[in-house]
Amino acid sequence: MKLVKNYLYNASYNLLILLTPLLTVPYISRVLGPTGVGINATTNSVITYFLLAGTVGITIYGNREIAFIRDDEQKRSQVFWEIELLQILTIALAYIAFLIFLLFETQFKMAFFYQSFYIIAGAFDISWYFMGLEDFKKTVVRNTFVKLASLVAIFTLVKSSHDVGTYILILSLSQLLGNVSLWPYLIKSISKPVWPKINLFRHLLPSLSLFVPQVATTIYLAVNKTMLWKLDSVVASGYYDYSDKLIKIVLAVVTATGTVMLPHIANLYANHKMAQVKKYLYLSFDFVLAISMPMAFGIAGVATTFAPWFFGAKFSSVNTLLIIEAPIIIFIGLSNVLGQQYLLPTKRTKEFTKSVVLGALVNIIINVPLILFLGVRGAMYATVFSELAVTAYQLFCVRKDLSIPKLFINFGKYALSAVIMFITVYELNVMMPISTVNLIIQILIGLLIYVGLLLILKPTILKQLKLFRKE
Repeated sequence: MKLVKNYLYNASYNLLILLTPLLTVPYISRVLGPTGVGINATTNSVITYFLLAGTVGITIYGNREIAFIRDDEQKRSQVFWEIELLQILTIALAYIAFLIFLLFETQFKMAFFYQSFYIIAGAFDISWYFMGLEDFKKTVVRNTFVKLASLVAIFTLVKSSHDVGTYILILSLSQLLGNVSLWPYLIKSISKPVWPKINLFRHLLPSLSLFVPQVATTIYLAVNKTMLWKLDSVVASGYYDYSDKLIKIVLAVVTATGTVMLPHIANLYANHKMAQVKKYLYLSFDFVLAISMPMAFGIAGVATTFAPWFFGAKFSSVNTLLIIEAPIIIFIGLSNVLGQQYLLPTKRTKEFTKSVVLGALVNIIINVPLILFLGVRGAMYATVFSELAVTAYQLFCVRKDLSIPKLFINFGKYALSAVIMFITVYELNVMMPISTVNLIIQILIGLLIYVGLLLILKPTILKQLKLFRKE
């Protein structure tokens, strides 16, 4: 039951993430407009680079290391303090580098400064510790209160297109507040460090090995917005950001399994239970296929009228972008299972690194020509091809350890159900007038079609999910 509870905690929080933008995004897109949204997206993409440099792979590394030794309180406490002190040091260096960058920045100076609280927040992020313990309740409860508080602040303080800075400040400070609020929980969980034995730099090289794939991932996730700003316009960056934001909101529900399974599989691997590791990998892969395919086809099905209804008339062109980007829900979902749930917990970091570096290279090679010829749509195509490359390479890496046919045993049933659902929903979406009621009707009909077809086709996932109840 522990896995079920952890997944439900993560899924419920991800649903909160899903519901929050349903309230804020339509409001913000209309109040700030494409330019204001673009300024936030552009400056945030640059800040991401400094935050990434400051965390140097510690988030994933810390999660995994705590999972390995979670039953030994003394060792766990020592490792926590070493990793956290290393994180504070590297974040401090990253912030100094940011301040140097800010001296030369002239276009969005204040916006960049407000965004910089994300970097400071990174120094106090200890969510990796509780994830390593498989204690997801604390992080979920903490983030829920912070999300609700930021929601109130946005509607109260952001009133016009001149409030871009206020909007950015609310988001960045809420991240800082959320990270700091986890610290009181440490009192009952860890002891004081043995200061003479502190050796934080022994964690530097292992975390750097995870830093490389994080850099590569950031390149093909954030660089598109930066390149659109430079090669097209800040407005194009805003269009890309809102399409990508909605896709990633849906994707958060799919990848909730990865957050839960990484420490669990790492602990199984540390105890040499490889049969258990593979059993959960097959189940997780099948589960992700089962939920990612209807989400991808569902988003594409309602995109035509959903974008102008949700974001406003000024963002109507986002409908095409949503259709183009929808497949990455499937690709990222599968690579999350193969990479985050298998390659990383079993210390096959090199193969994981190669996969995301390949994705970054594909993105860089095709991004510039596609943006120049197709504008923001080109950036979307580059994102899809990048994620496809990552997933394909990871499948190649695990071909000798896992049975590929067994991984995709139910693929045909999910694909058939999702395609039939898409055709029906798309036709309804085009024919029916734009309204909240009609969109809800289309989503419910799509859900009924997909679930109904699965009950008829009977994929093995319906029986396999019983395994989770025992954990």
